[in-house]
Amino acid sequence: MRAGLWALPAYGVLLGLGTLTHQPPVDDFDAYARYVTTDVFLLSHLGGSVFGAALAILGAAAVTVHLGYRRGAVVGLVLTTVANVFLASAFGSAAFVQPGIGRAHLAGVPGMAALNDDTAYGPALFATALSASFLLMVAAVVLGTAIARSDPRLRWPGVAYAVLIPVFVLAGQTVEVAQPLAGFAFAVATAVLAVRLPYFSASSRRSTSSAVL
Repeated sequence: MRAGLWALPAYGVLLGLGTLTHQPPVDDFDAYARYVTTDVFLLSHLGGSVFGAALAILGAAAVTVHLGYRRGAVVGLVLTTVANVFLASAFGSAAFVQPGIGRAHLAGVPGMAALNDDTAYGPALFATALSASFLLMVAAVVLGTAIARSDPRLRWPGVAYAVLIPVFVLAGQTVEVAQPLAGFAFAVATAVLAVRLPYFSASSRRSTSSAVL
């Protein structure tokens, strides 16, 4: 499971790379259609978002194992898994629906803006994405707190985990330029975690064995 810890830095890198560019507002539908038909849009959703969600789950699972299945870590893992499954469905839908609508609009098919509002930006997708994003922030706070409280050596990586995911999510709706910075900062913090956490878990096992003897 030690290798699984490195799924989190990889997840952070994908978050950063996937948000270096942002799609234009839907109000400018011509620019929006041109953007969602690019390879950058497709790769950022399939690679950065969908594959990234899988890495986030694997990384959270590895952290939970190394923390000895502490209650806070288990709760954080459960919340992380549920949030990322729902987010993957939302981003997967965007990856496959929006490019088709964009290509149809650029080809002159009428009514694509209305169709986009009813599908790619419909109420069901909004409800799924917003609730999952909120749950992802809660999951980060819970798991990050469990990491920070486990050992003084893990305090700042745990705090960074708890803070940077909410910052990343909220920046996407407010200060978009800060979003990739939060993603790359998360990659750095979790890389430190991936280095330090195995030593913490090994020392914990030695302490437990000594206590038993």
